[in-house]
Amino acid sequence: MIPKRVIVAMSGGVDSSVAALLLKKEGYDVIGVTLRLWSNTNNQNIAANHRGCCSPEDVDDARQSCQIIGIPHYLLNAEAEFKSHVIDYFVQEYARGRTPHPCLACNDKIKFDFLFGRAQNLGSELIATGHYAKIIKNDNTYELHKADYLDKDQSYVLHMLTSEKLEYIEFPLGTISKPEVRQIAAELGLKTAFKKDSQDICFVGKKDYRNFVNTRVDISSSGEIVDNNGKKIGEHKGVHEFTVGQRKGLPGGQGEAKYVTKIDVSSKKVHIGERKDLLVQNFLLDEVSFVNDIVTNNLTIQTRYNSEDLKCNINEIGNGQLEVTLHESTYGVAPGQFGVIYQGTKLVGGGRISSKVLEKSGNG
Repeated sequence: MIPKRVIVAMSGGVDSSVAALLLKKEGYDVIGVTLRLWSNTNNQNIAANHRGCCSPEDVDDARQSCQIIGIPHYLLNAEAEFKSHVIDYFVQEYARGRTPHPCLACNDKIKFDFLFGRAQNLGSELIATGHYAKIIKNDNTYELHKADYLDKDQSYVLHMLTSEKLEYIEFPLGTISKPEVRQIAAELGLKTAFKKDSQDICFVGKKDYRNFVNTRVDISSSGEIVDNNGKKIGEHKGVHEFTVGQRKGLPGGQGEAKYVTKIDVSSKKVHIGERKDLLVQNFLLDEVSFVNDIVTNNLTIQTRYNSEDLKCNINEIGNGQLEVTLHESTYGVAPGQFGVIYQGTKLVGGGRISSKVLEKSGNG
C-alpha cells in the first residue's frame, strides 16, 4: 500500500519539526515545506540580529531538521502573498483604528490557503502543522477541539477552518505537552529541541509596531485626544498609534489612570477615559465563520488569544454578523481582535470584533 503523502509546514521551530517526525513514524510520506515570507533586504525595520518566525536562520533550522528526520525539504516563495494578506492587512487595521491579529491572518491566508494551493503540485492533498489543537471525526464531519494541554492550546488562531478543510489537515501535537515535544526532539538530536518560541511579530521584530506602521501610512492624519465629555485634552499624530485599552503615552495629568476607550477614524478623535469605561457586555462579530453547523447552547467565548473563556449567548443578525451577549461584563474587548466561540472544548466558530460596541457597562 502506498503511504499517504502529507506536506508539513516547517517554520524552523521545535513544534513543526516534531510534527513532521511523528507523521513519518505513523507511516506517512512526509515532505517538509518552509515558506519564505519576507527578507531582511526588503524590511529595514527588522534588526539584523532578530530571529523571529520564518527568518533566514529559521529556514536553515527547518532544512537541518528535515535532513535528520530523513524527509525532503522545499522552500516556497510566498512573499507577495504575505505582503498582501498579512503586512498590508496589519497596517490597514491600525489605520482604521482597530487592533490586528497578524498571526491569525497568516494562518488563514498563508499557512493553509496558500499551502493547500501548492500541495497538489507536490502530489499531496494533506497538509499538517505544529499547532496545538485536535481534530475529531464525528460521523461524516470533522470537529476542531482545544488541545489536551490547555496551556499551549492554539485553536483560537485556527477558528476559520471548516469541517471540509479539516478533513485534509493533521495536527499531530494535539494530545501531547510542550515538554514532551522538546524531549522527543532532543532524543533525535534536533537542533530545534530547546529553541525558544518566537514571541515577536515576525516582520516587526522587537521594535515598536508604530515605527513599522508609520513608514507605510499617511502620518499627517493628526487629530484630537478628547475625554468622555468631548473636551480636548491633547493632540495626536495619527489614530494608527493607538489601540483600545492602551494606557501608556496618554495625557491626563494626575489622578486615576487613563485608557483609550474609543477610536473614531472619521473625526480622527481618540477618546480616553477610566478603566470602568472599557467594560463591555454586548458586541458584534464581523466576517463570522463556523467550523460545523451553528450551535447556541452552553457557549463560551475568548476575546483574545489564550484569554479566559467567558460564558455568552449568540444571535445571528445576517450579513456575516453575530451579536454576542456576555453573561458578565468584561474588559479587553478590542475592535480588530477576534472573538472565538466554544462549546466545551469544541470550537464552534468566530469572527472579528466590530468597531461598533452595542452596549457598555459602566458599573465597576
